Amino acid sequence: MEINVTTPAVLFPAVSLLLLAYTNRFLALTSVIRKLHADHKAAPDPSYLRQIASLRRRIKMVRNMQFLGVLSLLLCTISMFLIFLSAYAPAELVFSASLVAMMASLIFSLVEIQISVHALDIHLEGIEQDSPR
Repeated sequence: MEINVTTPAVLFPAVSLLLLAYTNRFLALTSVIRKLHADHKAAPDPSYLRQIASLRRRIKMVRNMQFLGVLSLLLCTISMFLIFLSAYAPAELVFSASLVAMMASLIFSLVEIQISVHALDIHLEGIEQDSPR
C-alpha cells in the first residue's frame, strides 16, 4: 500500500467526533456522580455502593477511551509529518499504531457501553421491586 498525506488525514474527522462523544460521556458521568453524592449526603442508602463501583469503573474506561483516542490523533499527526519528510516506512508504522490505538479506544467504548447498560438494568430492577403488583 502506498501511503500519502491524505491517508492519515482521513481519520481526523472520525477521531474528533469520537473524542467529542467520549467527552460527553465523561461529563454525563460526572453529573451522575455529583447527584449521587448529594443524594447520599441527604439520605444514605446502601444501594449507592453498588452504583459507586460501577461509576468508578466507567470513569476509568472513559479515561482510557480518551487517552487512546488522543494517542491515535497524535500518531496520525506524526505520521503526516513523517510523510512530509518523505519517511514513508516509519510513517506507515506510526499510522498502523494509530489505527491500533483507535481500535483499542473503540473496544474500551464497547465495554463501557455494556457496563452502562448493566447499571441501567440494576436501576430498572429496583423500580420493579418497589412497584406494587
